[in-house]
Amino acid sequence: QVQLVESGGGLVQAGGSLRLSCAASVSRINIYSMGWYRQAPGKEREVVAVVGSDTNTRYEDSVKGRFTISRDYAKNTVYQQMESLKPEDTAIYFCDARGKRRGWQSLREYWGPGTQVTVSS
Repeated sequence: QVQLVESGGGLVQAGGSLRLSCAASVSRINIYSMGWYRQAPGKEREVVAVVGSDTNTRYEDSVKGRFTISRDYAKNTVYQQMESLKPEDTAIYFCDARGKRRGWQSLREYWGPGTQVTVSS
């Protein structure tokens, strides 16, 4: 089982910065990847940034150069430093983790409850 807890959301002016964090509490599961997704009202949830077990990262095009994802593998914690925030970044940000137990064939996906990020003009 995986429990994810996000923190760091809030209200910030355009051009400002926020740092999100997500700590995963795991039980007999090895985490392979962790990442951040976001969803604005009426829109689909989209991937923002993901870091795999090999430290490879990928970013949604609109956040490249502004957001940085990092991971503490020992603590199963993922961070997202967000710079030069724009109003269009406003969304609920969800922590995502994918992992498996030793006997499982496939990864399973887990989600945190989300944290609100609001960027004012």
